[in-house]
Amino acid sequence: MRRRELMLLLGGAITTTRTLHAQQKAMPVVGYLGGGWPDPAGPSIAAFHQGLSETGYVEGRNLAVEYRWAEGRYDRLPGMAADLVGRQVDVIAAGNLPSAQAAEHATLTIPIIFVSGGDPVERGLVTSLARPGRNLTGIAILVGELMPKRLELLSELVPQARVIALLVNPNHPNTQRYIEDMQEAARAKGVRLHILKAGTEGDFEPAFVSLLQQRAGALVVGADPFFNNRREELVALAARNAVPTIYEWREAVVAGGLISYGPSLTAASRQLGIYVGKILKGAKPADLPVQQPTIFELVVNLKTATALGLTVPQSILARADEVIE
Repeated sequence: MRRRELMLLLGGAITTTRTLHAQQKAMPVVGYLGGGWPDPAGPSIAAFHQGLSETGYVEGRNLAVEYRWAEGRYDRLPGMAADLVGRQVDVIAAGNLPSAQAAEHATLTIPIIFVSGGDPVERGLVTSLARPGRNLTGIAILVGELMPKRLELLSELVPQARVIALLVNPNHPNTQRYIEDMQEAARAKGVRLHILKAGTEGDFEPAFVSLLQQRAGALVVGADPFFNNRREELVALAARNAVPTIYEWREAVVAGGLISYGPSLTAASRQLGIYVGKILKGAKPADLPVQQPTIFELVVNLKTATALGLTVPQSILARADEVIE
């Protein structure tokens, strides 16, 4: 083969390789790292896609998303985060605090957008809310911090309850802190707190047996993605055992739960999608301030209250953002 023909052949091969590489990168890839169970039709994923679409991205059209779900086993998150980094995704969307921490340890360069309970500065995810620094930013929601408020609301709704149970996930990194905060709140209200633990689906039935044995008059469901993913089962158990229960998210009350108090999960997920879209368009995490919800939803299901033989005080109804009848 002549030298000129060889050079033309090599040049064509290089050009083809560059073209293929450009085509491959024409569709960015987002790694979604979730601590819960796959829920493609759920409100959180729908809101995430809504946020993406508001920035011009639609999965399957001009965006690919690789989902990783820990299914409540947070010890799986570091390996999943490392896998996404190995696949060279363009950005990682971390759906909760343990996911964000796993992603943070897996990469110093790939942008990470998180939804995190608590203070991300205190957790070491960002330098400050206004100037996150490094490769992380996202949405900081008050989760565990609102649990004492839920205890207060439940005491107002069921004033005769002298023992209140708290359901926590022992696998969550902040469980002990949640327990301590709630014990302090219970002492202030003059009620006894009974701790229930559930880290797998099979733990729910025994937890409710323990609740009844301790004669707990009400239940606070702790802040954890595992519980939100299993909200329908928890709602059914609360109804079957006639236990007045307060939840973290509105979705549990829509499913038949009694009452919930917390930020909007769908609003946080939508903002997660918006921030991911902005990163894909060239923004830097360090330039996007951490968002904090300022509105907290109080939702009451009157039908469930009637089934439990409860009269919802006017003081709660007057503050409710939504009353389901």
